[in-house]
Amino acid sequence: MSLPRIWDISQRLGTTTPIWPGEPDLELSQHAEIGPECPVNVGAISFPLHAGTHADAPLHYSNDGVASADSSLAAYIGPCVVTEVRRANGRVEVADCDWTAIEGAHRVLFRTYDSFPHARWDEDFKAIAPEVIARLRDAGAVLIGTDTPSLDPQTSKTMDAHNEVLRGDMRILEGLVLDDVQPGNYELIALPLAIEGADASPVRAILRELAQ
Repeated sequence: MSLPRIWDISQRLGTTTPIWPGEPDLELSQHAEIGPECPVNVGAISFPLHAGTHADAPLHYSNDGVASADSSLAAYIGPCVVTEVRRANGRVEVADCDWTAIEGAHRVLFRTYDSFPHARWDEDFKAIAPEVIARLRDAGAVLIGTDTPSLDPQTSKTMDAHNEVLRGDMRILEGLVLDDVQPGNYELIALPLAIEGADASPVRAILRELAQ
């Protein structure tokens, strides 16, 4: 019996991981090394909570929202649909979406990149129009994911897409890597860490082949 195929859709975290402009750099340090007086290596890491592949907690876009540690995990695991919107111009609009495939799906992941920019920050990434979020929410979606750093444009001050998510108490995944994933149906597993008071959390996001 063969095991279901797994796709790792997470960014690798390291000193070259593109970081949101103005946020502190990722730093990895070594506090102990294996030697005559020490049997183990011990390291530490410091980085922004929105670095790499991460889950926005509602606290990120609402002072009344729950933090990562208090967020229900149900939205982050279960059937999902990966959809391709690479031809969208500037922002993913309602007309760019394959509604036959995604409407009614509980979790929807948007691929906007031809090739994910692992080595550079892309300030012109494609945001998701709030009208798209609203239609998915009204059709029963509980999670929206994207391969970009945010659902909203980098310069947004109103966070319109995030606020549509808030209205439905949905959850958000950002910074996914979907280059090797074909559009279709999968099982998503992308659990945030239980970080008290955190407005976001890194995740190790994977897709798993559905049982035939």
